[in-house]
Amino acid sequence: MPADQNFEIFLAAVPGLEGPLCAEARAAGYKKAKTVPGGVLLKGGWPDVWRANLELRGPSRILARIDEFRVVHLAKLDTRARQVPWANVLRSDVPVRVEAACKSSRIYHSGAAAERIARAISEELGAPITDDAEVVIKARIENDLCTIAVDTSGETLHKRGHKEAVAKAPMRETMAALFLRQCGYTGTEPVLDPMCGSGTFVIEAAEIACGLKPGRSRAFAFEKLATFDAEAWNAMRIASPLPPPTARFYGRDCDPGAIRMSRANAERAGVSSVTDFSEITIEDLTPPDGLPGLVIVNPPYGDRLGDINKLRPLYRALGHTLMTRFSGWRVGLITSDESLAQTTGLPFSLTAEPVLHGGLRITLYRTATLP
Repeated sequence: MPADQNFEIFLAAVPGLEGPLCAEARAAGYKKAKTVPGGVLLKGGWPDVWRANLELRGPSRILARIDEFRVVHLAKLDTRARQVPWANVLRSDVPVRVEAACKSSRIYHSGAAAERIARAISEELGAPITDDAEVVIKARIENDLCTIAVDTSGETLHKRGHKEAVAKAPMRETMAALFLRQCGYTGTEPVLDPMCGSGTFVIEAAEIACGLKPGRSRAFAFEKLATFDAEAWNAMRIASPLPPPTARFYGRDCDPGAIRMSRANAERAGVSSVTDFSEITIEDLTPPDGLPGLVIVNPPYGDRLGDINKLRPLYRALGHTLMTRFSGWRVGLITSDESLAQTTGLPFSLTAEPVLHGGLRITLYRTATLP
């Protein structure tokens, strides 16, 4: 680890969302953040790592890169892994797990590579190696270059720590936050999800408007590292409350179970006072009172032609309702099939890069303000 503590920090992204994640990082003060395949790269010190885990809504996890070197065979890896300054980052009393991936390298057996690194940590530092350790070292050997990083997050960051009930096909909070960003949402306008499921979009929008930090309710792996400063971390976690938002956030669904889930999740997240969930069909959907804002929706989508054809009436009804009743609103719709988006009849003018989700490639389609 460099003495100046100015090391590489990697924000892992869902493939296709690197761009909006980079925009979020820069807006949060990481001015030199840049997109790389699979995520966003920036430089900083341990307080930057802690703050990124606490405040950024879009990363899947955050890795701190602690060493990098070239290796062409396992004997060299064994020798070089013992020279990594493990004691600067890891604690000898905290169990560690090692994961390795090899690509286009003369070392091609990831299991053997992980075993060499784990043995080096065990023998040089004395830390126990266990399969269920919360602290994970991730080694990547690509084109004979070995990068050693520590996963500072632990559980993936979409697990905010205050959501228990989930719908059948949930949208991850990290993805929802970045889709909201792509729709131009900044926290100052109302948001409505007409098929809200467990309420992810509505709750994320409300948290943004209220200035609530996404990592406020959970623990992180970095709390078990030698670099952790509990006093500095506790000071960082102190909330700076924003005035209550003037906008409200609305979830609608035809499933009463989904509405119950959404209300419970909003209560745990601390945003029940600014959210409104109710059971209603798409045909009966009407805009709430007040200024227009953003409709964002993640309708069901199928991966077989038969599924898609069965869904067309739902998409057609959604488009008709929005076009005839939601003048002045913008729409963001996520689906895996362009023809379903076209079935709505909505005037989509902006199409985002496809994103991998649940084995499917999904796309965010956006409109300008509806006439």
